[in-house]
Amino acid sequence: MSGPLVVLVGPMGVGKSTVGELLAARLGTTYRDTDADIVADAGKPIAEIFYDEGEEHFRALERRAVAAAVAGHPGVLSLGGGAVLDGTTRELLAGRPVVYLSMDVDEAVRRVGLNTARPLLAVNPRRQWRELMDARRHLYEEVARTVVATDEHTPEEVAQAIVDALELPEGAAAPGVESTGMTQQGPTRIQVAGSAGSDPYEVLVGHRLLGELPQLIGDRARRVAVLHPEALAETGEAVRQDLADQGYEAIAIQLPNAEEAKTAEVAAYCWKALGQTGFTRTDVVVGIGGGATTDIAGFVAATWLRGVRWIAVPTTVLGMVDAAIGGKTGINTAEGKNLVGAFHPPAGVLCDLAALESLPVHDYVSGLAEVIKSGFIADPVILDLIEADPEGARTLAGPHTAELIERSIRVKAEVVSSDLKEAGLREILNYGHTLGHAIEKNERYKWRHGAAVSIGMVFAAELGRLAGRLDDATADRHRTVLESVGLPLTYRGDQWPRLLENMKIDKKSRGDLLRFIVLDGVGKPTVLEGPDPAVLLAAYGEVSA
Repeated sequence: MSGPLVVLVGPMGVGKSTVGELLAARLGTTYRDTDADIVADAGKPIAEIFYDEGEEHFRALERRAVAAAVAGHPGVLSLGGGAVLDGTTRELLAGRPVVYLSMDVDEAVRRVGLNTARPLLAVNPRRQWRELMDARRHLYEEVARTVVATDEHTPEEVAQAIVDALELPEGAAAPGVESTGMTQQGPTRIQVAGSAGSDPYEVLVGHRLLGELPQLIGDRARRVAVLHPEALAETGEAVRQDLADQGYEAIAIQLPNAEEAKTAEVAAYCWKALGQTGFTRTDVVVGIGGGATTDIAGFVAATWLRGVRWIAVPTTVLGMVDAAIGGKTGINTAEGKNLVGAFHPPAGVLCDLAALESLPVHDYVSGLAEVIKSGFIADPVILDLIEADPEGARTLAGPHTAELIERSIRVKAEVVSSDLKEAGLREILNYGHTLGHAIEKNERYKWRHGAAVSIGMVFAAELGRLAGRLDDATADRHRTVLESVGLPLTYRGDQWPRLLENMKIDKKSRGDLLRFIVLDGVGKPTVLEGPDPAVLLAAYGEVSA
């Protein structure tokens, strides 16, 4: 019987994607996820399909996706948690090498607690989990050739158990797997050194990281404030409840979505909540969400009682590789972005890759601008990986996702470890941001940050070329890499006067002297001060639509 080498079934959050990718690498084959196929075909996340069209419509899409994958994929295949509900699908799986990955309810709630892309697990996770499993457990067991328990086991151990149970022949690892730096015994831990009187901390990258929160919060804290955007209301409440169950006096503070959260009014609302709760200097703020959420959470923590500890739990690519790391916190004003803020490093950062499953593709791609920036200023391997598979770079299921995120985090960690307060080296992280921030302000912060920075990097490349600093090939490479993942390259030509005024109050400016980060080559950033206005205009002409 032709078809997949292994089919993984099991409940949401059990780790099918993580185990599937490891298993495919070990067997020297490819990995496919029918949920990813559905998202790609529908053009929107599964949660939105549920809410917009209903579960029946989603199950029809799922049935077709499973049939196509079983017929056409020869490697490792994973199915969505509810795929086995369909009788046709169960018949299709009969006689195939199906593995049921199981876990108990406590482990399930811990694993899915950070992920809002679970439309059937949105209110009372424990009760709803039990109800789902009561309806599905016998179906998983019916289609499975073998059952592998995942509780208390690493993804690597689960993959090994599948190989042993099915007596699968192991092959060469897939290209790039060994270079990810991900330790299979737990999350990758990236150190950020303390500087300017701040304490060192760790950035953890991996899956199922919610269990790390209590250790980071520590025993001295009695109260924890979980700050989250409106879009992650269920997630914020799930984390609050989990912390409350562990003995903390936990509150959830809901913020507006995206940049609308970064205002003095929102900060004051948070201060009031902390005051009413009796927050002391030993208590802890947790910020869960994208870059805007971690910016405001860090700012609130920095300013309450002149500084309390905080933990960042970024749920976007942008948050993971940039905003949550380095201690820059801030809010926006009418005059510009992040002009009011403080340097206040977190006590730790938890980058749970499972949280990215719910991220809309445009938001995911927006975060890639910061990843690509890291490639140009410090780590050219990032650019090589994206150029090798730009479509893969656009999705969590891509073969290099973990490596791209980890490499970007390492770039930022190394820079901020030596220059917390942007006295020198840290300026290089602003590559593409001078014009990017000006565009964001011009668009009243309605644009995605990564889209603006993408145009800003193309502008900086052209500025470097026209200033005689950057070769043509590297300047052109900006366009090809950014365009290959779907990021914009141009902006409205008639907006230059307004953008120029916006750039004059950029934080990197010194008096009336404009400063730009440009490149002398890949991995060779430098400062260009006071460029000729004619050169600036010519560079902008190259990005004008």
